[in-house]
Amino acid sequence: MKHWTLDQVPWDRFDANLAEPALVPLVKAAALVEYNANDYTTYLCGVFHDDPDFQQAARYWAAEEVQHGQALGKWAKLADPEFDFEDAFARFRDAFKLPLGAETSVRGSRTGELIARCMVETGTSSYYSALADTTREPVLEQVCRLIAADEYRHFKLFYDHMKRYLAREKLSVFDRARIALGRITETEDDELACAYHCANTRPGSVYRHEEAMAGYLSRAIAAYQPHHVQRGTGMIFKAVGLPPRGRISDLAARGGYLLMQRRRRKMERILERAAASQAPPLARAA
Repeated sequence: MKHWTLDQVPWDRFDANLAEPALVPLVKAAALVEYNANDYTTYLCGVFHDDPDFQQAARYWAAEEVQHGQALGKWAKLADPEFDFEDAFARFRDAFKLPLGAETSVRGSRTGELIARCMVETGTSSYYSALADTTREPVLEQVCRLIAADEYRHFKLFYDHMKRYLAREKLSVFDRARIALGRITETEDDELACAYHCANTRPGSVYRHEEAMAGYLSRAIAAYQPHHVQRGTGMIFKAVGLPPRGRISDLAARGGYLLMQRRRRKMERILERAAASQAPPLARAA
């Protein structure tokens, strides 16, 4: 059973004057990714084809993820009445494909698959917490807090199943950490960049991965504060079998935050170069 419904969100409290322009493109992109959860369920149920308990859990997860997409899409439409969620989602699904027919995990094992899912839920829980802390728009703040709480529960759901498979497959801490790091670095794969492009450009616009990724990350990283990264780091450490609290975790969180800010500056430079290259000749000369 879902922990909340769209009807419980006070949509009539939406204040357009408080809807930050920098956050609207992020919400649009997130709406597409979340709403696409049923495709992930198809993939996961293929990988766990003989595990009805996990399949049921995956469908439960997907129902809440789809609701996240609906809520974010509805808010984005309030913030930008010209946003066509259905058209943007259709373009996203045409452009980004998951291996729906897979019968084994792309992570090499079922434990690895579940570690990867834990990384996704870690990222989304901290991300929506960061958005909630950043925005002044009351409806977006509530929606993001509701989603962040769901994502934390989803982390626990996948973590519990991961422990069950870990008892059989016995992946080392090193192997678990390698899979986790690999999934974290995939934040710069095509999914988020493609969603950002489809949500924020007109149909027929040329997709440039680097620019779309830079547009997304430069805005998304700006929402993070050190405590968001620290909480996420603790969840990562827990998933890979390391102490989630302590000196090593604290050092990793500080380092992670600094790396994120460095990455943000790099993304901003990419956007500046792209803007300069697209400017009229006289503007460039000036």
